[in-house]
Amino acid sequence: MPPSRKLLTLFALTLCSAITAGPAIAAGTAKPATSSSQGTIVAFGDSLTAGYGVAESDSYPAQLQRKLHQAGLQWTVINAGISGETSSGALARVDWVMKLKPDIVILETGANDGLRGQDPELTRKNLDSIITKLQSKNVVVVLAGMRMLKNLGPAYTSKFAEVYRRVAKEHKTILIPFFLDKVAGKEGLNLSDGVHPTGKGYAIVTETIYPYVTKAISQKTRR
Repeated sequence: MPPSRKLLTLFALTLCSAITAGPAIAAGTAKPATSSSQGTIVAFGDSLTAGYGVAESDSYPAQLQRKLHQAGLQWTVINAGISGETSSGALARVDWVMKLKPDIVILETGANDGLRGQDPELTRKNLDSIITKLQSKNVVVVLAGMRMLKNLGPAYTSKFAEVYRRVAKEHKTILIPFFLDKVAGKEGLNLSDGVHPTGKGYAIVTETIYPYVTKAISQKTRR
């Protein structure tokens, strides 16, 4: 098997592993907002949100909450990530996510769709439906853009990346151009699988998404 193919296979196996019943696992890390909280942010996604392979305190939702609190923004961040989840799985549990009463949702999903070679159009439709449901409840959505490995070919990777730009434009949502910017493929910032970030990698992810989250907070507080 060529090295590039081995990498793609490893990526698919690690990121798509441990597919389980979403709400049961997510509820284990979901912590309700306290009376002193200014609002609730739900980090909604797959293993990259769940923090696969690192301590819960090193996952990006935990690091994001600490960073917000250090800045005097007393928002609660709930980790609702599920390892192995596809965008179809995310769509199936939107109603459960709404039970967490989010003011803001950081939506990170679709990577597992691409690894399975799923038609990007299905991913687009799922993202469209998820965001429509969230916005109908006055939730501010921050959409995390994702990219695919170049092994899948330029036509597919381009079409996949365009899905996020198109959906964000249509729904006028805040778009993080690339969730894993400055982390993807960087030795020392990912676990031995070469896919999932380390705690240090998630610190960079947190820095990347922070300005988009504060923009969402500003939008929400103006309403």
